[in-house]
Amino acid sequence: MTQARLLILGPPGAGKGTQSKNIADAFDVEHVTTGDALRANKQMDISEYDLEYDTPAGYMDAGDLVPDVVVNAMVEKALADADGFILDGYPRNLDQAKELENMTDLDVILSLDVSREELIDRLTGRRVCDECGATFHVKFNPPREEGVCDDCGGELIQREDDSEEAVKNRLDVFEENTAPVIEHYSDRDEFTTIDGEQGLDEVWADIEAAIDQRR
Repeated sequence: MTQARLLILGPPGAGKGTQSKNIADAFDVEHVTTGDALRANKQMDISEYDLEYDTPAGYMDAGDLVPDVVVNAMVEKALADADGFILDGYPRNLDQAKELENMTDLDVILSLDVSREELIDRLTGRRVCDECGATFHVKFNPPREEGVCDDCGGELIQREDDSEEAVKNRLDVFEENTAPVIEHYSDRDEFTTIDGEQGLDEVWADIEAAIDQRR
């Protein structure tokens, strides 16, 4: 049996990264993310596309979004090189979803369902150590001493993109661009919705059962 080809979808804060790592370990597949693909291919020659920059690094160093045509090419290469995968963070819009259909067939499509209120609670409560980068949460994973990192004693801060205003903006962008992708897949046999508001172990149990059932 070939290794599974899996896609995980869901809004920021739904737990895609955590569960993707579980999937990669349990099913011996590669965890493919757009961020990793971009970092691994920063110097890729994209001059053939006649864009502003000749490498993805040009966009990344300038803080600009890498054009879809480049992201698509990177994801396609990463999937072609992988012996089974869990794809996380792509597609982000319907155009990318259509490109993905030309790249590969999917065995399982997982959608983590979490309410907007819960997502705001999760994301605004995150605190990061400004010394070592360790991550905590004021509600779900608090440090032993408020505002102090358990690992190194550094100060715990709220990142700008975890402020309530920034979180709401990120969720609005998801609703506008990526929620239609979930709707696009929702009537397929490979698709299943997972209740992402359960505990981590319960979410994982549902994911594992869905993958075993569908592949």
